[in-house]
Amino acid sequence: MTRPGRSKRLITLTALLLAATRPAASQDRPASDSSFAGLVARLSEQAGYFDSDNIISNESSYLQIASQLAKVGTHGGVYVGVGPDQSFSYIALIRPSIAFMLDIRRDNLLEHLLFKSIFAQSRNRLEYLCRLFGKPVPADVDLWNNRPPSVIIAYLQQAPTDSASVQAYRRASNDRITGFRVTLDARDRAVIDRYRAEFVAEGLETRYSSLGRNNRMDYPTFGQLMLATDRSGKAIGYLADEDAFQFVRSIQLRDRIVPLVGNVAGEKAVKAIGGYARDHGLKVSAFYLSNVEQYLITRDGGFDEYVANVKTLPHDSTGVIIRSYFGRFGVAHPLFTPGRGAISASMIERFDSFLKRFQAGEIRTYPDLVFNGFIQP
Repeated sequence: MTRPGRSKRLITLTALLLAATRPAASQDRPASDSSFAGLVARLSEQAGYFDSDNIISNESSYLQIASQLAKVGTHGGVYVGVGPDQSFSYIALIRPSIAFMLDIRRDNLLEHLLFKSIFAQSRNRLEYLCRLFGKPVPADVDLWNNRPPSVIIAYLQQAPTDSASVQAYRRASNDRITGFRVTLDARDRAVIDRYRAEFVAEGLETRYSSLGRNNRMDYPTFGQLMLATDRSGKAIGYLADEDAFQFVRSIQLRDRIVPLVGNVAGEKAVKAIGGYARDHGLKVSAFYLSNVEQYLITRDGGFDEYVANVKTLPHDSTGVIIRSYFGRFGVAHPLFTPGRGAISASMIERFDSFLKRFQAGEIRTYPDLVFNGFIQP
């Protein structure tokens, strides 16, 4: 059930369907344009629709793959990921040369422009979160670098939302977004403002939301995701660790996190990312898909096309697919870790294993996909 007050902020189904007819990301640019806006335009494809307003992740288990990534040796190269800021924590763990945020929803691209604008103005985690939530930045913000996430959360909980700060942050953010030179229309600007307003209104209580279907009340909040841990109990997310945050910030400032519009089973974007990687002598180190494969197999179709796209991505034995499972088939996953707020299991599988299993006819159902082939912790 949608929380009170949230439904008015959700974009309507009609508006989302209309969005699918809009240009993919920007005006056409020359094939040689390697600028940030140029990559957004050239590598994107036509927008589509998905029935969620996933302003943040709903995967409580998202950091529990850290030991598996280390075990496989996944590092560097090209990172590809769907969804909002969950990928920032994976980027901090993998340290890629460049990352592409790929999503069928244009709104996801717009949210990433918002994130990028805030990174550009923030010296550390606390300032980033103050600007995101509309809180005053303390005068001693430079002294907060080494403070634990619990202390940062305590400050955000007690600091009042300041309307003057909200408006100042909005103006500065919009100026930065304009400077990125991605072509935006009035509807795009309105979506960015809607996301910004959602973070200000909900703060640390911001949650994932579906459209037109019931929302689980046990979805994790922003604050809970910020405090999520790996299997050893260590908080390692990009907002829990200053070094992780600073790495993500550094590649944001160098325009190396590039949001794209694209369908993982589509005709252009995934292949274009693979082409970019080959042209630059890079391998794709990780492809984070959440549970998109579930929809491709059970509802929307396109799984074969998705596999064909994966085959085009240059990779080696350390390249992996990152996926999540929500137990909607009545069976708990072997990697599921019970605990407060635990609703998902996260896992990785080598590209080579996935493609071999598919070629052998071993992936016919979604349980075939998620209950086999994964790397043990």
